[in-house]
Amino acid sequence: MGKMPAITRRAFVLLLLLAIGVTASGQSGPAAQAVPQPTIVFMTDFGTVDDAVPICKGVMLGIAPGARIIDLTHQVTPFNIRDGARFLYGTTPYYPAGTIFVVVVDPTVGSSRKAIVVKSKKGQYFVLPDNGLMTLVEQRDGIVGAREITNRSWMIGSALSSTFHGRDIFSPVGAHLARGDDWTQVGPPLAQLVRISIEAATVNESGASGEIFATDGPFGNLITNISGEQFRKLGYVPGDTVHMTIGKAGNGLPLVKVPFVKTFADVPLGQPLMYIDSRGRVGLAVNQGNFSKTFNLAPPLAIFIPRKPK
Repeated sequence: MGKMPAITRRAFVLLLLLAIGVTASGQSGPAAQAVPQPTIVFMTDFGTVDDAVPICKGVMLGIAPGARIIDLTHQVTPFNIRDGARFLYGTTPYYPAGTIFVVVVDPTVGSSRKAIVVKSKKGQYFVLPDNGLMTLVEQRDGIVGAREITNRSWMIGSALSSTFHGRDIFSPVGAHLARGDDWTQVGPPLAQLVRISIEAATVNESGASGEIFATDGPFGNLITNISGEQFRKLGYVPGDTVHMTIGKAGNGLPLVKVPFVKTFADVPLGQPLMYIDSRGRVGLAVNQGNFSKTFNLAPPLAIFIPRKPK
């Protein structure tokens, strides 16, 4: 057999490489590009000492094997809807449209409370009990709509447990959404969501009125709903001393000489401080201590911060 011309050899090699690529991937061209993984962000108050969380994940993966499941936390203070609402509020801005949040903080599981799917105006989906968990996200992002989960084909089990809707309802519904099923098929529209009572902070000529609505994990920092922007309208700058009242009028705890600083180490160890936290809200802390325990304060509590004296 004669020698193959150089140009023919090059063409042959190119065709061979293309054939190998098609065989390895099963397809070529734009269709061969990786398909984005659907993301489920999972949050509960189940803890991690037993099998509840992995059971729920198993249900999700059984329906949507390609889903990526990210744990937000499973250490929500048991039954604490406010904590769940706060964690959702803080986390959702960092995830894209199409993300599915499955949340099981459900102190009245098995009662007449509704199981729902909510779609926000950011295009994110929330699968959770209708007990106020959506309050803060709805206030900030708005919602396209909400539907009650009634479609039994989206659930698992012929006999639903009255105490483990995380497994039987919320996990499978989240997985159906992750695999691309139409969320409007989950059940009928819901006109209005249950909301927890967290009034928006206000600023007037006297000062800022708001609420201490949560404690920051194990550190005991108190978290308020007064934004950094609202606080700055009061005229304070780092290094100023802030006087405030915590609690109901006439029965509050005046805290004097609490400095407003940028970070914890700006005051000596064991000393209280006010700061703007990483989520842009006014917080109260003790440097390497616990503000809540030091002052025997636990949310919810009213807080009033007067304007800086002239």
